[in-house]
Amino acid sequence: MVAEERPEYETEWSAMKAIAAKLGIGTPETLRTWVRQDEIDNGVRPGTTTDASAQIKAMSKEIAELTRANETLKAAASFFAVEPDRPHTRS
Repeated sequence: MVAEERPEYETEWSAMKAIAAKLGIGTPETLRTWVRQDEIDNGVRPGTTTDASAQIKAMSKEIAELTRANETLKAAASFFAVEPDRPHTRS
């Protein structure tokens, strides 16, 4: 919508302010953020695409989960790694 109505306004920002008001968006900055992200997603502007951001987020979550699992396994391995010939002390 911004791209379509941009020629009718002096600047892109003025177009965004008018469109944000028409759509009832609280602030034109929100609309500007959406437009910039759309430009990134369409390859017009450099940056991280929405799909790449989602993939990075999912991978970060998986890494955190695997790290926790690895720590649990390390703790279990050290617990069960005691020498079987070691004398047990009883109280």
